Amino acid sequence: MSLGLIGKKLGMTQIYKADGSAVAVTVISVAGNQVLQVKKSAEKDGYSAVQVGFDDQKEKRMNKAQLGHFKKWGAEAPKRKIVEFRVAGDDQLPQAGAKLGPEAFVAGAPVDVIGVTKGKGFQGVVKRHNFAGQPAAHGHMMHRRTGSIGCRLTPGLVWKNQKMPGHMGVVRRTVQNLEIVQSRPEEGVLLVSGSVPGNKGTYVIIRAAKKKAQPENK
Repeated sequence: MSLGLIGKKLGMTQIYKADGSAVAVTVISVAGNQVLQVKKSAEKDGYSAVQVGFDDQKEKRMNKAQLGHFKKWGAEAPKRKIVEFRVAGDDQLPQAGAKLGPEAFVAGAPVDVIGVTKGKGFQGVVKRHNFAGQPAAHGHMMHRRTGSIGCRLTPGLVWKNQKMPGHMGVVRRTVQNLEIVQSRPEEGVLLVSGSVPGNKGTYVIIRAAKKKAQPENK
């Protein structure tokens, strides 16, 4: 079952392994995940999926349709973030209202983390697209500018998708094949190796890695 979790990025720190080596980890809070709906009827829904909600929200900030959906499936409280996870079949699916937490992943499990990157504002091509720039000598009039983007001859135009200055960041990104360094159910957090997209306090999605097999004991 490829069921994942919704989490909130708390920040980064480092921990020490048994051999004394330090590893940088991102701390993600995943406590409070709750199954809102289980879709397993191909005739009614058209696909199989599990809908998961995270982070309680005040009822007064929800409309009647949303409140009806939460109450129908036995949610303890309205949720700010809702994500659906596709599943292969209808076997071993959790019941609506079930709670999920860090115990869904074990230490050493490979995961993919999805989030929205930090906003960088309007940036030039050197920072935005890793251009090398132009000569830095005193006689040169341009240093970090784009340079030539077209020509009078063939093709005689600026190609579509030409890399140019512009807004950078605030895009959905997936970091693949990270590792669960520690799973702490008592604290409601997962420690994931390396960095994940987004600022502190932003929502991320943790799912089983699609390009690596899960541990045998999972």
